[in-house]
Amino acid sequence: MLVLSRKKGESIVIQDQIELTILSVEGDTVKVGISAPKHVDIFRKEVYLSIQESNRESVAPQQADLNALIHRLRGYNPAD
Repeated sequence: MLVLSRKKGESIVIQDQIELTILSVEGDTVKVGISAPKHVDIFRKEVYLSIQESNRESVAPQQADLNALIHRLRGYNPAD
């Protein structure tokens, strides 16, 4: 992990496309502005983790159905 110190109004640039700017510091809260191309998704970590969990949950039933289908196909014998 790279650790940098920044003051209000200072920025960090990532790969020429993403710029993080410190907008304000109040107590232990830092307000950060992010400029990035529209195709770059930006989420707070807790939202990102929630999306990932929802995606895993929505795939699980499909995976179970797929596994059941594979099991049936492996046991399928057209000569029967």
